[in-house]
Amino acid sequence: MPRILPEPTPETRHFWEGCKDGELRLQRCVDCAHSYFPPRAFCPKCASRNVEVYKASGKGFLYSYVINHRPHPAMGTEPHSIAVVELSEGPRLMTNIVGCPQTPEALQLDMAVEVVFEKQNDDISLPLFQPAKG
Repeated sequence: MPRILPEPTPETRHFWEGCKDGELRLQRCVDCAHSYFPPRAFCPKCASRNVEVYKASGKGFLYSYVINHRPHPAMGTEPHSIAVVELSEGPRLMTNIVGCPQTPEALQLDMAVEVVFEKQNDDISLPLFQPAKG
């Protein structure tokens, strides 16, 4: 059973197109400079509709996580992390940490992470995070 995939909407299309192209795209308010996620047509800080889409760095740190030990058909039988990453630009997003053991010893809070994209089909690539290199 594959993962349940998102269905892009007009508000989220730029985000999913960016992921497909290997870019993490966020929105920023032109009036107050607040960066935010998830995508929406107005700034959640000042309610301005004067917003822009920009390419984020894809870097951040591990803010929080749990390790799920229950098998799931889409994730296999191995434990997997369900994590919250805080991006360098400020927003937080829920994701999975990949590329390292799924243990508390390997998944250290505040560790530097970077985005990687996992292609699911021709339209959707998921933004996942791995420990930052270097």
